[in-house]
Amino acid sequence: MIKRTLYFGNPTYLSLRHAQLVIRLPEVEKNDTLPETFKKEAVKTIPVEDIGVVVLDHKQITITQALLGALLDNNAAVITCDDTRLPSGMLLPLAGNTLQTERFRAQIDASQPLKKNLWQQTVSAKIANQAALLAKLGKPVDNMKYWSSNVLSGDQQNHEARAAAWYWKNLFPHEWGFLRERNGIAPNNLLNYGYALLRAVVARGLVSSGLLPTLGIHHRNKYNAYCLADDIMEPYRPFVDEIVVKITRSGTDFQELTKEIKQELLGIPVIDVELDGESSPLMVGLQRTTASLARCFMGEARKIVYPELK
Repeated sequence: MIKRTLYFGNPTYLSLRHAQLVIRLPEVEKNDTLPETFKKEAVKTIPVEDIGVVVLDHKQITITQALLGALLDNNAAVITCDDTRLPSGMLLPLAGNTLQTERFRAQIDASQPLKKNLWQQTVSAKIANQAALLAKLGKPVDNMKYWSSNVLSGDQQNHEARAAAWYWKNLFPHEWGFLRERNGIAPNNLLNYGYALLRAVVARGLVSSGLLPTLGIHHRNKYNAYCLADDIMEPYRPFVDEIVVKITRSGTDFQELTKEIKQELLGIPVIDVELDGESSPLMVGLQRTTASLARCFMGEARKIVYPELK
């Protein structure tokens, strides 16, 4: 089932009633000139079980504890935004799978050779998808294909970095002088926002597969609570990049992250991706990826199922 991504960017009251998320607008409720019938019709409800991601992007949003509990019970990811209106925090359930303890132990006990093999698969899939996107843009990718096919265990030759240098150099027009930096020029702002959403979806998928998003196979920054999410999202990043490229080519002013651009990026969880020849929404595909990763940790499989960008 495709879960919904909800974005709230205005003053809003959010609460729970009969397993439904209830949305009320204070600007409507406090307006004495509006008729009561209009105020009642302005109240909207959404089944909590249909929700996958909630983005809270306004200081005047009020949300009840009961609703937060219901969202987490249904394995929804709740994202909070900071003063710059960029995602800054995320709530996830502590228990998302009945076999969680067993899978935690398998993940923690994973051998170094296994982790290096999983990282090799991850880097190869990421470079392949980057190459596919550049090819769609008419850029040369023979070197990218070579690097993708020759990643060694643990990516000892750091093909990921070589591919990244070529990729970012060719993804956007040379005259922009673009560098991929968190605080760099636009469209870095769009990429940051899209990756933050993607990270939330990946973390949600990991929890639902009974894995710890914190314990990575390659990323291991002690200040990072989502190391495994940052590992597994790598082959999915080019799908975000493709949306950003389309926005920059559409004639839209992308210097500022407007509500319209955010709306476009909020569609990331439901874009179509292809895994093993089968097309599905990204959020569903990610659950296949995280489930396959769990099987690798359990010794039941050797391959992570990643999407192919077409």
